[in-house]
Amino acid sequence: MHLHIIDHYQKMKSPIHRLDGRVKLVFIVSVILSCTLLPTNAWPAYILLFSVMVALILLSDLNIAYVMKRSLLVLPFLLTALPLIFRASEPSIITYTVDKITITISQGGLIRFTSLGIKSWLSVIAAILLASTTSFTELLLAMRSLKTPRLLVAVFGLMWRYLFLMFEEVERLMRARLSRSGRDLSSPRRLGGSLMWRAGVTGGMAGSLFVRSLERSERVYNSMLARGYDGEIRSLEEPPIQSGVLLWLIIAVAGLFLLVIVTNLLMGSL
Repeated sequence: MHLHIIDHYQKMKSPIHRLDGRVKLVFIVSVILSCTLLPTNAWPAYILLFSVMVALILLSDLNIAYVMKRSLLVLPFLLTALPLIFRASEPSIITYTVDKITITISQGGLIRFTSLGIKSWLSVIAAILLASTTSFTELLLAMRSLKTPRLLVAVFGLMWRYLFLMFEEVERLMRARLSRSGRDLSSPRRLGGSLMWRAGVTGGMAGSLFVRSLERSERVYNSMLARGYDGEIRSLEEPPIQSGVLLWLIIAVAGLFLLVIVTNLLMGSL
């Protein structure tokens, strides 16, 4: 799987894929930060940022439907902000009473919830764009080049590599379960026991996965220590960013924060 992902990035030839990883990382972090700093109800700024994201998606030859589908990941997290719309102390737009229980949806709360949802959604789209156009190794090297704390980069790198070890352990457990779950196709009876029995088997598999992953991770880490691993990523020195690309990055980042400042000043004066 890991080699397949690397091959995927090598085959992509769009300008965004070829762009320096440090440039993409700084720009995407700036986009996410500017989304966070934008005030509530800044609809023109949201539309502008969304247009920029769509333009970058098209420029990177990514499927818009693919990006939008993956961006729905933000929906479960928005449930934690849902109580914002039920603010009885503010002017309400809908009041509904059921069995002496009054549910009030306030106008200000709905606006805050919608703004938070849009800003979170734009941030997720930006993160998906970065992850889809930059290999993880390139991201790690970009973070080290930008003086990100060494321990944090090491944690990210180990997390990425151990994920594939866990996938391999899951595949082994699934194969073992299938090899012990034969079924007579001529019989309509479903083999494998009751639902509670299956739940118990699944719990046992989860426990086995934890133990086996822990044991294997320790073996891998001991092997890394035996080969001189000290938490540092060994690589060649990153070449300096081209002056033209650096100039465009400065203009883009300055434009983002100028948008934030102007929007906050205009919204504050209204």
